[in-house]
Amino acid sequence: MAGSPTARRRRLAIELKKLREEHALTCNQVGKELDWSGSKVNRMETGQGRVQPSDVEALCRFYGTSDELRELLKSLAKQSKTKGWWHAHGDAVPSWFSVYVGLEQAAASLRTYQGEFIPGLLQTPEYATELSRATPDQNPEEIPRLVDVRMRRQQLLTEANAPDFWAVVHQSVLMRVIGNHQVMTAQLERMLKMAELRTVTVQVLSFDAGAYPTTGPFTVLGFPEQEDPDVVYREGLTDSVYLELPTEVAVYTKAFDQLRALALSPQRSATLIRSVLEEHAR
Repeated sequence: MAGSPTARRRRLAIELKKLREEHALTCNQVGKELDWSGSKVNRMETGQGRVQPSDVEALCRFYGTSDELRELLKSLAKQSKTKGWWHAHGDAVPSWFSVYVGLEQAAASLRTYQGEFIPGLLQTPEYATELSRATPDQNPEEIPRLVDVRMRRQQLLTEANAPDFWAVVHQSVLMRVIGNHQVMTAQLERMLKMAELRTVTVQVLSFDAGAYPTTGPFTVLGFPEQEDPDVVYREGLTDSVYLELPTEVAVYTKAFDQLRALALSPQRSATLIRSVLEEHAR
């Protein structure tokens, strides 16, 4: 998998778990055969921590894989040890969010719903700064670094291999004043500009859309390789939740499909955004 060390680590974990399950073995059984603990095998299969190429070598020889697969998995282990650009920002990217940034960089599609704020990939520096200031216990000195990370993340939308980004936002997000009306005017102008990109779609869920299926903001990440299943990401104030079970992902995928069906078309959404923009600009 191309894209990021986080994504390669996830792909490696998926392949190692698949090999064990094909042999109908438990983590404890594999660990016993290799003189490891069962928890070590489990950590390798869940992407927790670094996996050494030598450990991959031992597992592949135990499972009797082909030379080609063994070298591929060892290569993934080596590549997963490198650091992504976001690691240079230190504490500005907490560990629980670092995983998301890594997956985001490798995604082929990003489908997100936001009912409170403009999605991060569409925010202006000024809007992002105001949100950071409102975060509980936020160190003011860290805010410029937090904003820098958010702006750096946005570059993926304008790259040659940009993911398909589809955002549904509630109408209240457009009308809520973050900072001041000048900040909001610039923010909505940026949304309209980004929505002109071939790979970006923005829809607004209007006040008269009726009942809709959501319990808060979420993002469904899809990946280019068929072997890499979709992931649902939900963020809190101090941590995040990643859902990977097919049944859970299916629920959120269906919810997003319902949300975009209820939302205004991209064209009508742009018209509504312009009208709200004019109100902020007065």
